[in-house]
Amino acid sequence: MNTRRPLTSNQEFDEAAVVAVGSNLPGRFGTPERMVRQALAELHRLSAAPPLCSSLYRTIPRDCAPGTPDFVNAAAMLWPPPELTPQSLLVKLLEVEAEFGRSRGDGRNAPRTLDLDLILWGTRTIHSPELQLPHPRFAEREFVLAPLAELAPDWTPPGQTSSVSELLGALTGKDEARRIGNRQVVN
Repeated sequence: MNTRRPLTSNQEFDEAAVVAVGSNLPGRFGTPERMVRQALAELHRLSAAPPLCSSLYRTIPRDCAPGTPDFVNAAAMLWPPPELTPQSLLVKLLEVEAEFGRSRGDGRNAPRTLDLDLILWGTRTIHSPELQLPHPRFAEREFVLAPLAELAPDWTPPGQTSSVSELLGALTGKDEARRIGNRQVVN
């Protein structure tokens, strides 16, 4: 059972990787909500310690075509084993997306069965064509910050001067993310 409490210090976060999870199309595991729950369970195999998982959130589509279905989002904090690098973890996340029926050729912000974004990895910063850490827009997105605030409310991410909960509180136009379930238990 996932009984870990939210993280409260930057030191606890130094080697944790944050993955944003989202879906707005049904897939092989059913509804978007079921797809996100199953994806959180799958992420367990990419973590040396039990992952810390947020509640599920229903979020309105942002920068998407009219008529795009609402998303179901969550966040997971993983402690990747030493042999994984940020780049190799990204490859594994893309493999999980493909297993869940994700087609990446559908264009930016298109509906999807599963979206796994590597948002942060402790204090690491990477700027390459394949990967940017921290994710360049994470601090502007309620659908990332709301679940992350459950897991590490007091953490100040690299490049920021405010904690995750302060970043969330400073967003304008909030209320696009609504919690729809309790924190996820990953065994």
